[in-house]
Amino acid sequence: MTDPAKLRVALLFGGQSAEHEISILSARNVLAALDPQRFEAVLIGIDRHGRWLRQDAARLLASARDPRLVRIEDGPPVSKEVIFASASPAAIDVIFPVLHGTMGEDGTVQGLFELAGLPYVGAGVLGSAIGMDKDVSKRLLRDAGIPVAAFHTLRRDRFDADPAGALAQVQDLGLPVFTKPANAGSSIGVRKVTARADLQAAVRHAFQFDDKVLIEAAVTGREIELAVLGGAPPTVSVAGEIVIRHADGFYSYDAKYLDESGARLELPAHLSPEVLMRAQAMAVRSFEVLECEGMARVDLFLEPDGTLRVNEINTLPGFTAISMYPKLWELSGIAPQALVTRLIDLALERARRRAALKRSAGES
Repeated sequence: MTDPAKLRVALLFGGQSAEHEISILSARNVLAALDPQRFEAVLIGIDRHGRWLRQDAARLLASARDPRLVRIEDGPPVSKEVIFASASPAAIDVIFPVLHGTMGEDGTVQGLFELAGLPYVGAGVLGSAIGMDKDVSKRLLRDAGIPVAAFHTLRRDRFDADPAGALAQVQDLGLPVFTKPANAGSSIGVRKVTARADLQAAVRHAFQFDDKVLIEAAVTGREIELAVLGGAPPTVSVAGEIVIRHADGFYSYDAKYLDESGARLELPAHLSPEVLMRAQAMAVRSFEVLECEGMARVDLFLEPDGTLRVNEINTLPGFTAISMYPKLWELSGIAPQALVTRLIDLALERARRRAALKRSAGES
């Protein structure tokens, strides 16, 4: 039964991207951190066929932490018209999209929320689309004077027409390189290439997940991550470090989620005060350049000579049991419940600001 004293928060998770299972794991932890005194959770799972289905809170909280063992349960179908109708008794006050990857983190559902006039957590349409597209985000960072690794972008039609010619244009990157789908996360579709003979197969693998692929020069350095929380001004966490132990040699999907010893998290990262300050400033600057709001995790490389480079930004970072975003904020003094509450409050504050904007030149 709906409690009128509480805000109804819809957690939207699952989705049709390759990160479907990771989204479910994240939703479990966001639900566990939701303040029951302030919020009433409405759980909506999107299955791989795109159906919106009501989910059971107890079942989600009891779900496994292994991405191979979780799924969207069959449940009552959700009427989008009822959810987005503000006059409905079941109306949602704010959406928390816990959707990773395409069709959730890339501006698509954010546009739906905007059209419905519904407050939602995280970056807006533009920031979400930019953050999801590694090609566009790296070009914007580079143009703003923020260092990134050298890269080239391949498009499917040109690659299919002349694979050898397309790959000849990227030889200046040397070896090793990483091949990545431009629009994907959780290291899905990513391969490390150490031999020229393996490059074409790695590119074709990445094209299974997107029509645009990055080939990026490998950077020798430490992998540093920081969490940014929106506001005026945005705030930034302490830094953490990913120490890779997995046979893949990088922070792959298997190293993150399947191999319990695939990586070690150094919390906090052992950095000098000067390097930490530079990393934090770069994280906030990247957040602002890429039009982010609400939250983001910014991943950096720290090279042996002290150079910092942005690897990527994640506008809907994971909330799984191993995810850096909530861990970094907890280490910085913000517990998971306070963090989730702050993210919802930021969503409501943005909705109020936008509602106050004039919609026509004739408004007084």
